[in-house]
Amino acid sequence: MQGKFQELINGDVPTLIDFSAEWCGPCKMMAPILEDFKSQVGDSVRVIKIDVDRNPQIASNYQIQGVPTLMLFKDGQLLWRQSGVVNATQLMGVVSSHAK
Repeated sequence: MQGKFQELINGDVPTLIDFSAEWCGPCKMMAPILEDFKSQVGDSVRVIKIDVDRNPQIASNYQIQGVPTLMLFKDGQLLWRQSGVVNATQLMGVVSSHAK
């Protein structure tokens, strides 16, 4: 998964990573928000969910302390990071300001 992850974040399409866990209540709240966000942005932003329990190496590499943690990458660069639930409007603002 590590190699595939690097391939995803190194692309020129902005990639929003949702670090989450099955047992996390706020992570469950993020699922419909991310679906709404994805329906608004279409293919202009890639949205990827990473389970920290199934991918501990990636979580460790990015120092994920709590879930959900959202990170936006483009061309391999981390553009934005925030822990906690973020609504679709906030995500649209983040993408429009960081991923041009």
